[in-house]
Amino acid sequence: MKMPDPNTIHPIEGYDREIYVKPTIKNPNIIVGDFTYIADVEFESHVTHHYEWLGDKLVIGKFCQIAAGVEFVMNGANHQMNAATTFPFYTLDGWEMKPPAIEALPFKGDTIIGNDVWIGQNAVILPGVHIGDGAIIGANSVVGSNVAPYTIVAGNPARTIRKRFDDELIDLMLKYRWWDKSIEEIKRLIPLLTDSDLQKVKAELKRMLGTSAI
Repeated sequence: MKMPDPNTIHPIEGYDREIYVKPTIKNPNIIVGDFTYIADVEFESHVTHHYEWLGDKLVIGKFCQIAAGVEFVMNGANHQMNAATTFPFYTLDGWEMKPPAIEALPFKGDTIIGNDVWIGQNAVILPGVHIGDGAIIGANSVVGSNVAPYTIVAGNPARTIRKRFDDELIDLMLKYRWWDKSIEEIKRLIPLLTDSDLQKVKAELKRMLGTSAI
């Protein structure tokens, strides 16, 4: 029996425009979990303004689904705004300016994407954003603020459309963390994970977690 392999680059035989991201990463400041894929032939060009001297990281969890045209804008895109000019002399040859201290820049920290996040086509994720597990980002959205787990956002700027589930089911999903199970366990869970009867899903998660209430 063929098993999924997180170190495979092309998970669809004969098709090269979808790749598992993790085995392709060369930049140590980009960290991606198993089975996260992008609808493209490569990933790192989707991470822009990512300069080593700033040290910010892009961290993406497992089983994320990243559509074509998505861009992760990192902190190097920000310009100093507390001085007389925003012009970045330090980035350009011949101006002999040392980079400003990080505290002088609008540095937003690491960008962190949870597990099982779906990012729609041409969405832009701005520096320092944290997106929770199970969130959905609508196509063409510009995400400049944090997104709660299992929440759908869309627009420019991205705004909350609705929660995917009620709070009880969200709590159960976050406690169960199916993405951290073994491949064998996840294969057995597929019928449950793809079941649209959410009351049934909720009851089964309670049973597996050994609780009747949250």
